[in-house]
Amino acid sequence: MAGVMAVAAESLAGGRARAARTVLDQVVLPGEELLLPEQEDAEGPGGTGERPLRLNAGVRARVRVVCGPGLRRCGDRLLVTKCGRLRYKEPGGSGGGGGVYWVDSQQKRYVPVKGDHVIGIVTAKSGDIFKVDVGGSEPASLSYLAFEGATKRNRPNVQVGDLIYGQFVVANKDMEPEMVCIDSCGRANGMGVIGQDGLLFKVTLGLIRKLLTPDCEILQEVGKLYPLEIVFGMNGRIWVKAKTIQQTLILANILEACEHMTADQRKQIFSRLAES
Repeated sequence: MAGVMAVAAESLAGGRARAARTVLDQVVLPGEELLLPEQEDAEGPGGTGERPLRLNAGVRARVRVVCGPGLRRCGDRLLVTKCGRLRYKEPGGSGGGGGVYWVDSQQKRYVPVKGDHVIGIVTAKSGDIFKVDVGGSEPASLSYLAFEGATKRNRPNVQVGDLIYGQFVVANKDMEPEMVCIDSCGRANGMGVIGQDGLLFKVTLGLIRKLLTPDCEILQEVGKLYPLEIVFGMNGRIWVKAKTIQQTLILANILEACEHMTADQRKQIFSRLAES
């Protein structure tokens, strides 16, 4: 780990950009510049600025690259804005190149991101707008028309203190974040006011990302214990409900403790609970 940090610090001090694909799953530092695959060819094989000779130099395929959290586009390069490990996800289509780059970091405060599904708490109502606490630096706004089937006459039954599960449609540093409880087709799709029963608790943002990964073993093991309803918010909040209060508390304690457990430790705990 110390060696990786030293290499990153040396690259940052030297002012030279590294290729993004060579530092995947490695630590990157704020202020470091990363080269995309198409920029690597332009820089030359040794980073000397010499362009390789090509017969079809005038034809270059346009590659779509998405910058996730912790990265920002700076001209034709990626600028790192957070300290963490660089991650990459290949595009879903059959076309080559492109994909999503982001920095996986353990930050405490949630920063709203457009498209994220979060759990918020209604704190106030001003006119036709609800103010929702999402754990960020400022509350998000939620219009009463941003619910499925809501009209001026048919207003949703939302009270101060209710839990809201929705997604961000506006989230940037210069504007107030805005939430909706409908998808692009106008359907709720599971979003809206969460039931009164159940337990809401907060975990780290890293654990949320871990639980939301496809084929998560923790969720598969938890689902075998008790019948439950569970909602995950990218802002580090989890709402869970089981048949009894005791089962709900057990599930909440298990999810909070799973972050620092190994696979063997989890199996021992789940086997004990299954026997009891």
